[in-house]
Amino acid sequence: MGQPVESESGEAAHSELPPGQRLQRGWPVTHYGPVPKFRPERWEFRVFGATADSEKHCWNHEEFTALPYTTVVGDLHCVTKFSMLGAEWGGIPARTILEIAPPAPLVTHVMVWAEYGFSSNLRLEDFASEHAIFATHKDGELLTAEHGFPLRLVVPHLYAWKGPKWVRGVEYMTADRRGFWEERGYHNVGDPWKEQRYSYQEQPGDGPEL
Repeated sequence: MGQPVESESGEAAHSELPPGQRLQRGWPVTHYGPVPKFRPERWEFRVFGATADSEKHCWNHEEFTALPYTTVVGDLHCVTKFSMLGAEWGGIPARTILEIAPPAPLVTHVMVWAEYGFSSNLRLEDFASEHAIFATHKDGELLTAEHGFPLRLVVPHLYAWKGPKWVRGVEYMTADRRGFWEERGYHNVGDPWKEQRYSYQEQPGDGPEL
């Protein structure tokens, strides 16, 4: 069993390997498609869909990076079977977005949108996890473009594909809808502790029909 590591809030988060994973030293670059070019004057983060006030909320890059910054300690588990343990992620907690742009009461899921139309769906409770963070930094250093700069979502208790690189917005949804990889054979939930890697492993209630 791994040793517990402490988050900024002082709560312990267990750092250990889920089944089928191997410990990774260093951080391999894994993504689909080209690395997008960051243009700060064009960058915008949007929250839309079923918001509590029925309005779209937008921040430019300067406004978004001015939101309260925090750090959390969390692992990163890639579905390709490597895991990084105990990384420190710095950025804006997903909970902050839920607070300043609340979802409507009937929202059950979110779709996180990234460059090139990439998307990943999450249950609202996963997105609202205390360790889910829109990261700008890892271990005190700004993310590189290959690792998702200017913004990537990290959800440590799910496989890493559920947290896209190059995030541009969040859509609140009142019903589940599969994202990019979830439409292409990956598990709709993606819990590494249950080895939820592929859609053929899904149980009733895990997601909408393919």
